[in-house]
Amino acid sequence: MSELQLKVLELLKEDARRAPELIATMLDVTEEEVKEAIAALEQDHVIVKYATVVNWSKVDNDKVTALIEVQITPERGRGFEGIAERIYLYPEVKSVYLMSGAYDLLVEVEGKSLRQVANFVSDKLSPIDAVLSTKTFFILKKYKQDGIIFEEDEGDHRLMVSP
Repeated sequence: MSELQLKVLELLKEDARRAPELIATMLDVTEEEVKEAIAALEQDHVIVKYATVVNWSKVDNDKVTALIEVQITPERGRGFEGIAERIYLYPEVKSVYLMSGAYDLLVEVEGKSLRQVANFVSDKLSPIDAVLSTKTFFILKKYKQDGIIFEEDEGDHRLMVSP
């Protein structure tokens, strides 16, 4: 991967709506070079999707997000891949990560209610033969996601008192 491609990725990660003309100006290259770099990154599936980071707490939307630690027994010949694939194909599952440490997979699940997420764990995730145990954590509030702080500190606006 070229240095230009890495710089373009960093700028798009900060703001995916940046126009190639602006990126070209910021990097002191031609617009055509930026467009070629972006096309190559998309072709190689380095850039998979352009997405918006949403602060759902500002929206009247009662979504529930949970992180689930999953211990599994790896499959012979496929390791963790087959089980991870079986889990990430469920529409409720937003992310699946292979982890080091006390558990094997970290699964992010989204539902309309605590009960819906709990039912997903008990009815779909836990019955998978390779799953040894699960531990579910519900997200109560997101302070920062993808490097973006949701609630800026408003500071102390009290009047200063002096003797």
